[in-house]
Amino acid sequence: MMRRAKMLRRDRRGASAIEFALVVPFLVMVIVGIAQMGRVYLANAGLRSLVADSARFASISPRPTDDAIKARLRTGGFGLESGNLGEPVVTYGAENGANWAQIDMTYSIQLDFIFWRPAPTQLVEQRRVFIYPAT
Repeated sequence: MMRRAKMLRRDRRGASAIEFALVVPFLVMVIVGIAQMGRVYLANAGLRSLVADSARFASISPRPTDDAIKARLRTGGFGLESGNLGEPVVTYGAENGANWAQIDMTYSIQLDFIFWRPAPTQLVEQRRVFIYPAT
């Protein structure tokens, strides 16, 4: 019995497989986490681009209506699913004699870490642009 125990203690076959089995779950979690953060960055870039494009549209002359600006925001952008877009908000104001419009938009993204789904992440973007006075 002791002789057999000494033989097994010296036997190193299969040690690599056991180490690999212990490390793989952590590697998979890191890879999935990187992929999910990539989705967030893509959605953030898409939301930023969408709001910036709509702000440029709001600054043209003749000034477009609120409904036209909101319709442009609802079309979505790259990396965005239009069903996850929040309700756009367009506000107007004046500062030091200059008129401006501010566009606020939200986007909800659901992350999926295989065995864990956290609450949806809310991305928020706003852009203020100087506009022509209403005619």
